[in-house]
Amino acid sequence: MLSPHHYQPTFAERYPIPLLAAILDFSIVIISCYAAHFLRFGRLAMDGHYTLTAFLFAFLVICCLWAFGVYTSWRGKSFINQLGRLYAGWLVALGIALTLTFFLKISATYSRQWSFAISALGIAGSTLLRFAIFQLLRWLRSSGRNLKTVVLVDAGGRAAEQLGHGRSLREFGYHVARSLPYESGDAWLPALVAAVEEERAHEVWLCLPLTAGDSIKAVLYALRHHTVEVRFIPEWGDIPLLNHKVSSIAGLYSLDLSCSPMEGPARLFKRLEDILIGGAISIVILPVCLLIALAIKCTSPGPVVFKQYRTGINGKRFKVYKFRSMVVHQEHEGCVTQATKNDARVTAVGAFIRRTSLDELPQFFNVLQGRMSIVGPRPHALAHNEYYKDLVESYMQRHKVKPGITGWAQVNGYRGETDTLDKMQKRVEHDLWYIDNWSLWLDIKIIFLTLLKGFFGKAAY
Repeated sequence: MLSPHHYQPTFAERYPIPLLAAILDFSIVIISCYAAHFLRFGRLAMDGHYTLTAFLFAFLVICCLWAFGVYTSWRGKSFINQLGRLYAGWLVALGIALTLTFFLKISATYSRQWSFAISALGIAGSTLLRFAIFQLLRWLRSSGRNLKTVVLVDAGGRAAEQLGHGRSLREFGYHVARSLPYESGDAWLPALVAAVEEERAHEVWLCLPLTAGDSIKAVLYALRHHTVEVRFIPEWGDIPLLNHKVSSIAGLYSLDLSCSPMEGPARLFKRLEDILIGGAISIVILPVCLLIALAIKCTSPGPVVFKQYRTGINGKRFKVYKFRSMVVHQEHEGCVTQATKNDARVTAVGAFIRRTSLDELPQFFNVLQGRMSIVGPRPHALAHNEYYKDLVESYMQRHKVKPGITGWAQVNGYRGETDTLDKMQKRVEHDLWYIDNWSLWLDIKIIFLTLLKGFFGKAAY
């Protein structure tokens, strides 16, 4: 029997915000083109080819933003998530536009200042639009509008705590109207159906163990006369997860439990980040590198650059480059002695470049080679990997991405000597958190924090 309640459409169903955002984005790009033309040439009116280009570029931007999911439902997504998709779409649109102007040999036709101003104004305008929309949504949801009503079925009693009732969940566009305890058997199903009807629920969330397949089937059957959306949120227990998600393989649904986030577009953007930022930094630091090389050569016999095998992505070995900071010495086979405070092996120049992290600068060459990233888990010595992989849970999972010059662990104080198991565990925990939460903006944040507090760190010696 169908629910007797009159259907109440949500605010978003009455006024589809993503569609409105697409129209406004198109307008923002066009306005940016005219504003940039005024800034460059002192007049709003554009020539015919400029006008045509403006509309074609606006269409290209909308297509790229659509491809990156900017115009899908914003419900359940954070502001940072939307900004990441927005900037990725803009970056691709600009890349396509530049490539086309190069191959069509029309780049000289358009003013570079005009093009740059369009990019700056367009991105700024799109960002302000999202900020305004999210503030509008926050106000609507705080007043009880634009919310989807949820009936929660909780097996372990922890779902309510993990999902977060009240304000935090409301900001994502959901309101848990009722929470029901899960029981084995079918006796609780009539209560679920009644809750869906009484609360006029939009969704049912099943927070059940992975073994509850029969119960899930029973729920779907019990709700067969309702159009409520049903979501399964697995109770993972103590299973260690890394970048877990649902995917499709050969036509089969897959629950990915431990996977690298650097796949598809993410890998491309990560590599572009390394090339663009790494290349720019390499040019800037070249004079500093020459001075350091000269200081090492003049004060200590031996090579300027120290090379050592480290473990890279997927467990593959590679040679990492560092400025030599110690006197030349021979390690015992299969043994790597970590540097300690007041280590007698460290030279005078070496003490300075280690304390300021300048000894890491040659690793930008590793980045340009594609063997490292600017941001990622720090590469450990081979002997340390063999030692810690059996002592620290999920230790080798940190090798699902390229190692980095700096990382989330380092900017949170876990750098330098790992003389206790607890220190290594904390470092690995931060590395895995970074992999599980990776985004371009997280990388930029880490780079910024490294510049602020990464140098002259107390743990560096």
